[in-house]
Amino acid sequence: MRDTDERDEDTYNIIGAAMRVHSELGGGFLEALEIEFKNSNIIFSREKEIPVYYKNKQLNVLYKADFICFEHIVVELKALNKLSSVEESQVINYLKATGLNKALLLNFGTDKLQFKRLVLHLRTSAQSADKIF
Repeated sequence: MRDTDERDEDTYNIIGAAMRVHSELGGGFLEALEIEFKNSNIIFSREKEIPVYYKNKQLNVLYKADFICFEHIVVELKALNKLSSVEESQVINYLKATGLNKALLLNFGTDKLQFKRLVLHLRTSAQSADKIF
């Protein structure tokens, strides 16, 4: 378990790359972000299809992530006037469906890059609930 004051280098590097693209080009250029990821030595898969499971059975749908970085961080890109709880809920659902636990929601649609780091701790929540009862 990481100390809560410790900076997460992976997400920090992804956000930095996105800021560099946003400051030069503005919004939503997947290709430019891909170049910046390569220049920043960020390991990624672009538009990777991820199977979705329910009760250990694969559903007949695939989630297509904008990027999966470092093989465990979902990076979802938006170009909106403002991020809302709708986009956050969407990304949390992606985490639940994929079994990954960390995501970045990046919004290129504003003057300044908006970003939100989302972490899903299903096991931690379940264990803490067991201790209460």
